[in-house]
Amino acid sequence: MTANILFYIIIGIILFNFISDKIFSALNAKRYDEPIPEELNDVYDADEYKKSQAYKKTNYKFGLISSTFSIILTLGFLFLDGFEFVDTLARGYSNHPIGIALIFFGIIMIASDLITLPFSLYKIFVIEETFGFNKMTLKTFILDKIKGLVMMVILGGGILALIIWFYTETQDKFWLYTWGIITAFTIFMNLFYAKLIVPIFNKQTPLEEGHLRDKISEYAQSVGFSLKNIFVIDGSKRSTKANAYFSGFGSEKRITLYDTLINDLEEEEIVAVLAHEVGHYKRHHIIFNLVTSIALTGLMLYILSIFISNPLLSSALGVEIPSFHVGLIAFGLLYAPISEITGLVMNYISRKFEYQADDYAKTTYNAEPLIRSLKKLSKNSLSNLTPHPAFVWMHYSHPTLLQRVRNLKQ
Repeated sequence: MTANILFYIIIGIILFNFISDKIFSALNAKRYDEPIPEELNDVYDADEYKKSQAYKKTNYKFGLISSTFSIILTLGFLFLDGFEFVDTLARGYSNHPIGIALIFFGIIMIASDLITLPFSLYKIFVIEETFGFNKMTLKTFILDKIKGLVMMVILGGGILALIIWFYTETQDKFWLYTWGIITAFTIFMNLFYAKLIVPIFNKQTPLEEGHLRDKISEYAQSVGFSLKNIFVIDGSKRSTKANAYFSGFGSEKRITLYDTLINDLEEEEIVAVLAHEVGHYKRHHIIFNLVTSIALTGLMLYILSIFISNPLLSSALGVEIPSFHVGLIAFGLLYAPISEITGLVMNYISRKFEYQADDYAKTTYNAEPLIRSLKKLSKNSLSNLTPHPAFVWMHYSHPTLLQRVRNLKQ
């Protein structure tokens, strides 16, 4: 196989992913005006349903424009040997493999962020603002960008430097050391993300003593679930959309409630949502997802170790001097079909897990308040109640609202 053939294989993968995604999105868009299923008639009134349809159509058009712009830019960058240009630029500032790679990825990351910045601003401050979701100020947006950049430099740059060092020192065994450091980092982040990273962006406070906390504690005790860490996060700082999530395990496990969730739902409904989250823990979904993520990472790194030394990878992207960092990008593009397949499988498993967590909440608490909470959350986020089955199969990590309601009523 020549570098030229490999280049066009990469182009083919990019185009296939783009076209298939647009086909599924178009199928989904055709169902925006479908009548609401009878079981969900109480989610929207006529005016609210029109608003949800307008929101979906606006996002669809915006996604079409932004993704088309993105693929044109990507293809142009590839055909004009953009990676060779950036690699040459990076080599002008350093002659060390780690230094070159950090500068190379730094240039690409910053350039990409600047190019997509207008789209991010429009999405947040025009679309989300128009439909009443955005609560973020420009100052918060800028601070988030700066904080994210600093974290990327420290964490992303540090891990990348380690990976390249492992490669230069151990060659074909680098994937084992890399897998080890990524596994340790993944476990650490699962344990301490809410404690160390979240506070950089959001304020978290323990749920105050009172009737709601008592009801949560009472439920937790009834199912033998030790829960001392219940926090409220200031999600309203950025959006009116509500959420709740479970993080950590062992003594570090915690439930985090968005303040918007507490404002939008009644106490019984909040407990039902928490019962669902406890269901994920009790059914070992969190451990399964963690172990599976680590295993898939190991598989990817092993396959990477087989091909990364082949200069064909760099040549396929038009870069004359073979290097780990350029080979990494080429491999990532070629690995996309495998990632797509594993993503589909994981989405399928995730949807099964959601049913199991719903069943747990129904069995240990009550189905009705959970149904009400799901409907309210869907209404408040103007969710699509009639998605196309093919789009759900491709993109949804959760069953549709209709599927969850029907399951809970069984």
